[in-house]
Amino acid sequence: MARDQLGIQILVPVYFGSRNVNLRGEKTIKTPADLGGVKLRMPPGEFWQFLGESIGANPTPVAYAELYTALQTGTVDGQDNPLVASKLMKFYEVTSQFVLTGHVIGYDVMTVTAKVWDTMTPAQQAKFQDAAEKAIDDCTAKFNAQEKEVIAFFKSEGKKVYEPDLTAFRTFAQKKYVEKYGNDWPKGALERINAVN
Repeated sequence: MARDQLGIQILVPVYFGSRNVNLRGEKTIKTPADLGGVKLRMPPGEFWQFLGESIGANPTPVAYAELYTALQTGTVDGQDNPLVASKLMKFYEVTSQFVLTGHVIGYDVMTVTAKVWDTMTPAQQAKFQDAAEKAIDDCTAKFNAQEKEVIAFFKSEGKKVYEPDLTAFRTFAQKKYVEKYGNDWPKGALERINAVN
């Protein structure tokens, strides 16, 4: 489909982290109910705001550039971002805990234009594909190692880092999405998604 509609050959998915909840305060978050009333910064836009609701929080739109100050002043109680981004932006300086919800898996795709792909011989295509897969495997391994280092860093800074009841979050979020968008999904899509777990 991407080839026909966009003129691209998809080579490999590119992982860039999962989004996790990062909060001020000491309240332990185990289930979505524990996020009730928590002002969680989410990017502006309908789908991002709904994502915040789907994990039980009170989503609050704040621009990324203003987030550190919003956390520092208590305008918001927390934020969600990949752990590496939270360290780079120094959000840990004005928060106390990281809840490893992993509620969004961030990825993109590496592509090449179909015009270029089609000029290659099958052997060249195979070589190109192998190189792309190796590069992304190496990148993913480095990113995963960096995430582990970041978790260790947060703990060394005295931050709580823990995993909540992921089944409770998944069940709550899925129910919210089915209620709001389920009628628009292709038949059997939810079952196929759930089979991936």
